[in-house]
Amino acid sequence: MATKGRMFLVANLGTKMSCKPFKAQCPSDGRFQFNTNVVFNDNGTLIATYFKQNLYFEFGFDTPPEVQHVVFDTPFASKFATFTCFDILFFEPAVSLIKKYNVKHVVYPTAWMNQLPLLSAIQIQRGFASAFNINFIAANIHHTTLGMTGSGIFSPSYSSYHYDMTNENGTLILAKLPVNPSEDVIVGSKDQIWPENSEVIYSSILTKHQVCETEETEEPCGRDVATDQVPHHAFYSEMMYDNFTFVPLLQNEGMLDVCAGTLCCFLKYKKTILSDELYALGVFDGLHTVHGTYSLQICALVKCGGLEPSTCGHEVTNADSVINLQLWGNFSTKHIFPLLLTSGVTVQLPDFSGWKGNKFYMNANDMSSSLLSAALYGRYYERD
Repeated sequence: MATKGRMFLVANLGTKMSCKPFKAQCPSDGRFQFNTNVVFNDNGTLIATYFKQNLYFEFGFDTPPEVQHVVFDTPFASKFATFTCFDILFFEPAVSLIKKYNVKHVVYPTAWMNQLPLLSAIQIQRGFASAFNINFIAANIHHTTLGMTGSGIFSPSYSSYHYDMTNENGTLILAKLPVNPSEDVIVGSKDQIWPENSEVIYSSILTKHQVCETEETEEPCGRDVATDQVPHHAFYSEMMYDNFTFVPLLQNEGMLDVCAGTLCCFLKYKKTILSDELYALGVFDGLHTVHGTYSLQICALVKCGGLEPSTCGHEVTNADSVINLQLWGNFSTKHIFPLLLTSGVTVQLPDFSGWKGNKFYMNANDMSSSLLSAALYGRYYERD
């Protein structure tokens, strides 16, 4: 295929290897079995292999004894890296090799089971390209009965993808990408609204420390939470197996905040197309322990599954409300994936996402599609 198409080809398959080259405890049959990416150049030569590091219920495969950083050169765009599926959520090898080798292009085979509202395949693919300002080429298995769909080609400011849960037909995605994706970065919208002079509606439970922090004052702060700042509407609901603290959007526009642990999330919003749907702003700061163990800091505005608070966090694929928004938080981690998903499970690019001072912001000031979720998905690798 590589030779006939005169192309570089990355393919995923299972491989087996003798234990002899590895200084590690050997399985009883004397061999390792790895989930493997193989890379062929345009004359058909095998130029690289990568063994998946972070397995996800793959009982037929072994974790490699050492983490691999696999980078290969091309004559048309210099260095490419490759890793696989669940690897995308971990520092090793995904983040480490991008930083160590200054990689600008990633080729990513996956068998990703979509998990709305925050972790559909195209959401995390789009978010990863945005977070690291790289080109990201992702090929997902298309198997709707397993919830697997969503492949794409993403640059910092461009998305071309396929997501379809209605049939088993795949598609070929073609796109032109910049050789230097850093030249493709979104500069930001001209009408960014920074909230320093805005009055925050304290609708969440804030500790004394958190109230002082939101005031950003250098003077000693000793006042407790005022009675009128104790929430009347805050609630807890499970989202993607984590216990989020939520506050509902009760008005057509306004400002809200909600805190958990050391993380406070803030939202300024205005509904431009109204409906009776329930939306809520949620926060999670802690260790995710179901289907993998990793630390998260998340600020998320989500459409709930119904009108009851208990439905917030449910999987939703369609919405009617169009909402312009600015979402931000005082994250402790520097690794934030901006996620913006609209009705029909379509990804959007925010007008702006990035740091201002010690807070990470996402602006979507001119939305034309109905909102499913807008989230700042923080991975706190140091706390895993």
